[in-house]
Amino acid sequence: MSVKTLKIDGIDVAAEEGTSVLKAAEEAGVKIPKLCHLDGVSDVGACRLCLVEIKGINRLLPACVTEVAEGMEVCTQTPQLQEYRRMTVELLFAEGNHVCAICVANGNCELQDVAIEVGMDHSRFPYRFPDREVDISHSKFGIDHNRCIMCTRCVRVCAEIEGAHVWDVGYRGAAAKIISGLNQPWGDVDACTSCGKCVDACPTGSIFKKGTTTAEMQRDSEKLEFLADARGKHQWTR
Repeated sequence: MSVKTLKIDGIDVAAEEGTSVLKAAEEAGVKIPKLCHLDGVSDVGACRLCLVEIKGINRLLPACVTEVAEGMEVCTQTPQLQEYRRMTVELLFAEGNHVCAICVANGNCELQDVAIEVGMDHSRFPYRFPDREVDISHSKFGIDHNRCIMCTRCVRVCAEIEGAHVWDVGYRGAAAKIISGLNQPWGDVDACTSCGKCVDACPTGSIFKKGTTTAEMQRDSEKLEFLADARGKHQWTR
């Protein structure tokens, strides 16, 4: 496979053809904010936090689904990008019901981390306060749609790593939400293997283990990358 040379924030970078700008940047030590990206599953460019500027292209592109190219010049931290990222995080908080003080993921939440990273301390947009349900019909887990940011990590990890296809996106626009089965209560979906991979994949406290209280949620997202890699290389242990 050929190697492409490019510049990211003025840093000379060499990456294999087919590598995403996001991965190339991380390998070069350049940090780009992200929420929907998860090592071990495919990228979909859902959160738009990893938008970057590329010289010669008059629109912003998501780094996670944009492949490197020879001679590419990428900027990741311009004032315009920083403003867009802060606005995106503000909209995520305004669109849902994120009450951090009573969330199981408080202190261990990627949405909180990104808010700090982009310098968000309040939202300039009116809060929608949507009426969303909590599904605790599963014997081990629950899903609180108030905390969901529609990153679709749970959908992809269940389909691509576990192969159960329990989760999907239902409805459209502001009514869109993550659904289990054919919009059944999670506990009624026979396809669910109760593996908990969706819990580890969720960046917020939306999908949680029952019995977990405020700030107690712990995840092992590296396990998902290991499983995906092991499956591809047929490296299974008994």
